[in-house]
Order: sequence, then C-alpha cells, then structure tokens
Amino acid sequence: MSTKQKLVYMANQIAMFFDSKPHDEGVAGIAEHINKFWDPRMRRQFFEMVDAGGAGMKPTVVEAAAKIRRPRQDAA
Repeated sequence: MSTKQKLVYMANQIAMFFDSKPHDEGVAGIAEHINKFWDPRMRRQFFEMVDAGGAGMKPTVVEAAAKIRRPRQDAA
C-alpha cells in the first residue's frame, strides 16, 4: 500500500468513526482530528489528493477539507 493509499485509508477510518454523529458535527470532527494529529507533510499529500478529485475518499472527508489547515509551502 502506497503512502497516499494509507492516507486515504486513515482519513476514511476517521470518517467512519464520525458517521454516527450528526453530519455537520462529523465533518467538523474529521477536520479537527486531521488538524490536530496529521503533520504538515501528511496534510500536504492529503490536499494533493483532494485537489485531484479525492479519489477513494468518503464524501465527508472531501467536505472536511475546507476546514483543514493547508500546510505552508515551505513546511517540511
């Protein structure tokens, strides 16, 4: 499994955890989790995939991207 496939898998696992919450709360929870626990390198790869269409990602993950901090371009 490639790094990008692992990120999709992890993002979808986070989304599955929040599936039992009301929609808006779930989307916010996904974003909060990724903002807290994913390093800038992971978030950069995440946004590369989202910007390319989010293939394989649950719709709530793609929706949460609007609330996830994009890493600075010069961050490692």
